[in-house]
Amino acid sequence: MKYYVNSYKIGLMIKKSRDHLISVNEKYLQHMATAFKVGLGMIYGGLMALAHGVVPAIFQTNASDKIKKLYLYLQTARKSDN
Repeated sequence: MKYYVNSYKIGLMIKKSRDHLISVNEKYLQHMATAFKVGLGMIYGGLMALAHGVVPAIFQTNASDKIKKLYLYLQTARKSDN
């Protein structure tokens, strides 16, 4: 079974991607690096939260600390580019 993607949808996706990159003031590779850093940080924080759920004595504030750090990273990275 073959699937075909409507060329209109591809064009719309590219336009939305460009608009988003402009809105965050990043080039494609900069955006990819930021997204990967944040995504991996979220996975790391999530794993700590899961471990904390099993053993409450460990990682008591690590997951929430990670969320705060990621938030500050995104806010300062975007403000410094403007």
